[in-house]
Parts: sequence; C-alpha cells; structure tokens
Amino acid sequence: MQKIWRSHCASVSIRHFFARRVIVFALWGLVVLAKPVLADTGGNAVRIGYTEFPPIEYQNEQGQPAGYFIELTRKVVEEAGYEPEFIYLPISRAYLYLKSGAIDLFPGLSGVPVLQGEVLESWVNVYPVKLYAWHLEDSTPLTHFDQLEGKTVIVINGYTYGGLLSWLEKSDRIRLTEAPNNRAALEMLRLKRGDYVLDYLEPAEEILRQQPTHRIRGSELRSRYSAWLYSLASPRASLLREELDDAYLRLLSRGEVAPVREFKAGFVIPGFPEEHR
Repeated sequence: MQKIWRSHCASVSIRHFFARRVIVFALWGLVVLAKPVLADTGGNAVRIGYTEFPPIEYQNEQGQPAGYFIELTRKVVEEAGYEPEFIYLPISRAYLYLKSGAIDLFPGLSGVPVLQGEVLESWVNVYPVKLYAWHLEDSTPLTHFDQLEGKTVIVINGYTYGGLLSWLEKSDRIRLTEAPNNRAALEMLRLKRGDYVLDYLEPAEEILRQQPTHRIRGSELRSRYSAWLYSLASPRASLLREELDDAYLRLLSRGEVAPVREFKAGFVIPGFPEEHR
C-alpha cells in the first residue's frame, strides 16, 4: 500500500512539474509576443486627439484628419521622429482623454481652466484664436460684454469657450440656447432664434464664405493662443514637449513653418468676466 501511495505521489509530482513548466513557457511566450506591441504603442507612436473645429482641425468626408493645425502637427511630430496616430474625439472627451493619458497630446488652445494641472503646454505658439459674438447686420455690435444682458445667446454643443460657458450657465441675466454645430448656430441666428452666436473666427468665417447672403457680422470678445497640450498622465509628457518644440524650431530654420509668436495678453472686450480672461 505504501508503494502504491509513493508511486501515486511521484506521479502527481511529475504532473505538477510539467504543468508548471507549461505555464512558465506559456507566460514566456506571451511576454515575447507582447514586446513588439509594447514597443509600437509606447515607443514611436504618438496618440493625438483632434476635434471638429474647421478649418483648423476636423474630420473630412473620407473620415481622415484634416485642417492646417492637423497638417502642422503631423509635420512637427514626424520631424521629431515619431509616428502620428490621430484619434477623432468630441471636445469633452478629448479633455477626458488628456486627463487619463489615453492620448499623448491635443492641438488646442492654451489656458483651458478644466485642464489646469493636467497638461503641459508647448512653448511654441503658432497663432491666436479669436472668440466672436456673431449677430445680424441690423443688430448692435458689442462694445461691452454687459450688452449680452437680457439677450438670447446661441452656444455650440461641446464648446466650453475656455470656461466661459459655465459662467454663462450660472448667469440669470443671459438666456442660452444650444446648437448642435457651427453651421446650425449661424442658421438659428439667421432665423432669429437668438440674438448672438458665440463662435470662433475661423470656423464661422469658413461657413459665411459659403453663405454670403446671411448678412452676419461679428464683434470680437477675446483672443487666445493655440498650443499643443501634452497629457501629464503620460510619463513622457516633458520629453515630447521638448522634442516637438525643438522639431518646430528646426522646421523654422529651414523656412518650412511660420515664425513663433510671442505669448502676450490678448484682446478682451470690456466687462468680460474677470475669472475667464
């Protein structure tokens, strides 16, 4: 009986030994197979979020990233030796992905309140972006922010206007109505479903060039600066910023990109909420 028991134990031990060996080899195989994947995603590729903000950045009819900020980003990333991987996102999700590190960078605007402490901004500033209050030709242009009191202001779904939207939502002196996109916002204005539309200069001008009969004019509210925003949730945020800024300066030395603009205080209409200047 003891011999049978010892034989059984030896058999079990051998089976456990080979089972452990199989598990070890299987895990080793998974590590080997995973290495190229980790190298591709964590090494050379840069995940870049972008949103609908034509003609600066947008998704074209073929579903591809387009716009002059996109093309500039592609050029700078490739000059730095990386492979750009563009991911189309609504603006709110782009901010969420920056906070979580799901994307490495986002070509957007500097000084976004909800991203304070979450991103590094590029040192390189390419161009200013201007926020306007658009109105019908026979309406009064804005010279002071207080002129919005008692008015209906059309805002665009997904836009935070650098935090200004939260201030407007809390105001009991300004009525808000929402449009699904830039084009719909201007159409609502034309149909007098609101007194003013808040939209940035470039997207609105692009639409108005195609529809010159709208007779819509604009009053500048404030100007901000473009920047590349790097996710601080990524361990290589500082490295990417330095390498891409250096890449931009190399392109500049060859005359392939526009000169770097100096960061300075932009235009702000009188009466603009102090906390969102």
